[in-house]
Amino acid sequence: MSFYSFLLFIHIISAILGLGPGFAMIPIVKNAKNMTELRHAYFIRNRIHIFVMIGGTLLLLTGLGMGILRPSLFTTGWFVVSLILYLLALAIGPIVLSPKSRPIKELLKEHPTEEIPDTYYELAKRLFFYERIENGIFLLVIILMIIKPF
Repeated sequence: MSFYSFLLFIHIISAILGLGPGFAMIPIVKNAKNMTELRHAYFIRNRIHIFVMIGGTLLLLTGLGMGILRPSLFTTGWFVVSLILYLLALAIGPIVLSPKSRPIKELLKEHPTEEIPDTYYELAKRLFFYERIENGIFLLVIILMIIKPF
């Protein structure tokens, strides 16, 4: 197995372990009926986020590594567009998602009763809107990597 093939293998595994769980992060918290369930759902979500971060980092590093080993990749449209979209999606995390999730984290810590407050649903709706955009970008990147249209 060549080093390039090894990087490609790690790249594919990283996509499965890094991106796959990210698509489940919204449904995990959607069915919570009370604050205890919601807190537990966000605990699970945070654990999954670790896989997403590690897999996402490996995905970027292996993708760049393959580009370094085969510089001609940087002349193909699908590779360049995929890289730009991937970096854009990664930037959404700290620039958009983190600020949108902060009030939810505070609410999870401080809300005194078991009833999920209406403010949570409004905050979650805004957060999930941007998470869906990010997931859509990741899905587009996956499609570009598979079909290599240009």
